[in-house]
Amino acid sequence: VQLQASGGGLVQAGGSLRLSCVASGSIVSISVMGWYRQAPGKQRELVALIVTGGSTNYADSAKGRFTISRDSANQMVDLQMHSLKPEDTAVYYCHAQIRTSLFRVSEYWGQGTQVTVSS
Repeated sequence: VQLQASGGGLVQAGGSLRLSCVASGSIVSISVMGWYRQAPGKQRELVALIVTGGSTNYADSAKGRFTISRDSANQMVDLQMHSLKPEDTAVYYCHAQIRTSLFRVSEYWGQGTQVTVSS
């Protein structure tokens, strides 16, 4: 199983970016997909997640600015980010909880994509 993230880049404060992540491999089902981020010198933190059925959870810092969405048929998750701030600068990681067989559920991480917001 692999998670392939894309969409990071450099943007000015107040701008927008859209991150995308697609899962591939021997997948039976995906229960949770989400995005985490890690800034230099800081711990990795949750940005947003979405579960089967569509319920979402956002970090306080993301509420009102970021929107997570999921295309279950294509095993994709997107993160639309608006009103970006310099403090949003980090490496963003796609995450998923994936069932690969009747008895096996594992956590998977994408390779990370850099988001840099200039002031």
